[in-house]
Amino acid sequence: MNRASPEPLTAEEKGTDNRPDIELLLQLAARGLVPMFDEQKQLFCYRLIRGNQGLVREGLSPRYTIMTLLGLRELERSRANCPFDTESLYKSFASDTNWIQCAGDLGLFIWLASEFAPDRIDEVDKRFDLKKVLEFYSDARDGRTMELAWLLTGLVSAASSSTKFAAAFSDVALRTYRLLRENQRRHGLFGHMNTRKSLVGRIRGRIGSFADQIYPIYALSKFSDAFHSGEALESALQCAKAICSRQGQMGQWWWLYDSDTGAVASHYPVYSVHQHGMAPMGLFAVEEASGQSFQEPIYKGLRWVYGMNELGLDMRDCEQNLIWRSMLPKSSYVKYWDVTSSIFGGSKPDTRNRPLQILHEDRPYELGWLLFAFARTSTFAART
Repeated sequence: MNRASPEPLTAEEKGTDNRPDIELLLQLAARGLVPMFDEQKQLFCYRLIRGNQGLVREGLSPRYTIMTLLGLRELERSRANCPFDTESLYKSFASDTNWIQCAGDLGLFIWLASEFAPDRIDEVDKRFDLKKVLEFYSDARDGRTMELAWLLTGLVSAASSSTKFAAAFSDVALRTYRLLRENQRRHGLFGHMNTRKSLVGRIRGRIGSFADQIYPIYALSKFSDAFHSGEALESALQCAKAICSRQGQMGQWWWLYDSDTGAVASHYPVYSVHQHGMAPMGLFAVEEASGQSFQEPIYKGLRWVYGMNELGLDMRDCEQNLIWRSMLPKSSYVKYWDVTSSIFGGSKPDTRNRPLQILHEDRPYELGWLLFAFARTSTFAART
């Protein structure tokens, strides 16, 4: 592993208080989304990957389109120039909901509708019968953490948009909240899924990804505001403090966590979106709900993207307005060995010293979550 000290941030990249300049980062993200958009299909792609012939766009993703539109909405609210007509995109996107096959995606769609068309949430309710969503979809029945967090966020967003929906969705939101809380262990960390509802859950359920931590932090923080729940806020704070106490020395947000033991189950890959998008969105939310500051771990994690990392390399490609997806071991066996050791016990070598490489791809939701997290905190006057 290259342990060379990374170059310091330039004066332009550095904002105040030794923090990266967020305006420049938002400009990069807004511009970077343009080549990821398929104008014919009116959807964002699954990923943009660097190949021998340059950048290649692959696939389409309704899920990533939702996350990207949520970020672009925040960009617009910051009074920045947005490279897309988001109202038109939303209307086109909302015209077809046949792709929704799980409670998590439905939650994301409700969240999006609450931002773009809150007066039409009742149409979503009629289409999907939200009161029965926990029984209808397998991810909800299995108690999958990330998907329950998305559903809870959607329900809370709808409830926050009007007193009518607050009354209509309070019961299903409360049941979703309770199911989500069942996956949180004594160390404050969430497992991947309910450990009592399936064999897979009993074997794999206790190992939660970073997404299984940060989306619940966001959802519980918003639930605590909407439903005045001190219990939910305490749960969000416990998880936030747990991941912050385990943050790497260079600001890394590690990949997998053993909710039973409280240990990091696998350190790599370290994903850029965790550093610049998902960790900030979750920690800003719990900070806003609690009044407790998480500024230090937020910006420590963000500096990792700028080159304060294991390889001393900037994860941004400023010429192409991309942020490369992750830093991961060159050997694919490392992460599997980590997880197996956590689940079945036994000694586990410290795999953090294995050779690393950068995965040269970017996905639209990653830039979308960056916009979502930071656009509202910035005085961004776009120069896109």
